[in-house]
Amino acid sequence: MIIIPARIGSSRFPNKVLADVGGLPMVIRTAKAVQNIDQVAIATDSEEVVKIAESYGITAIMTSLEHNSGTDRIFEAAQKLNLDDNEVIINVQGDEPFIEEEVVKAIYDLTVKNKENEQVMMNSCYKMMSNPEADDPNIVKLITTDADIALYFSRAKIPYPRDHHFNDYKGHLGIYGFTKKSLETFCNLSPAPLEDIEKLEQLRALYHGFNIAMVKVETKSFGIDTIEDLENSLKIHNLKY
Repeated sequence: MIIIPARIGSSRFPNKVLADVGGLPMVIRTAKAVQNIDQVAIATDSEEVVKIAESYGITAIMTSLEHNSGTDRIFEAAQKLNLDDNEVIINVQGDEPFIEEEVVKAIYDLTVKNKENEQVMMNSCYKMMSNPEADDPNIVKLITTDADIALYFSRAKIPYPRDHHFNDYKGHLGIYGFTKKSLETFCNLSPAPLEDIEKLEQLRALYHGFNIAMVKVETKSFGIDTIEDLENSLKIHNLKY
């Protein structure tokens, strides 16, 4: 099951999940981009989003206004959908209308591979980035083991190239794969000091001693946080705003 959290409130871009992207609301375009991989549901705090999703034949689950994160929101949706503990759940953000199907499929396959490994709490992906790209604190960087298990995520440039130029940074994409059981475990963990400092929720899993398995992908997609992001993305894909 692919569950897309779609919170209607956004301080930088109000109602962005409903912004028009080439004739479709952003969250609907996101859902359609991944619907060939598995069943899709939208988890939202907006009756308007529910009605719009249903008009496109997409399942939508009304969730609490009180959630602090999209992960908590998809867990409530998973409970309401009565998903089995072993069900694979992929969290795709509602502001990724141009996410490539093969990227999400790579995370889905990795999650299936790790279903029985209780040490792996989450599965995710990264792309390679240049040195200048890594300067952006809005792009999360990570370092991994040789087996692509995450060691740390940061908004800072990691690793720090003390003695020479370095041009092989790993940029994290905020798409996550869980089982229903591992999702519940994650949501029941206490928040970690590191996640509060970096404002990166995935650090909770590492802080509590769990693994995050990663896979390298090729992508041109990026999350849309502002109107300017949307305008730039539409230009890239030759669509109108």
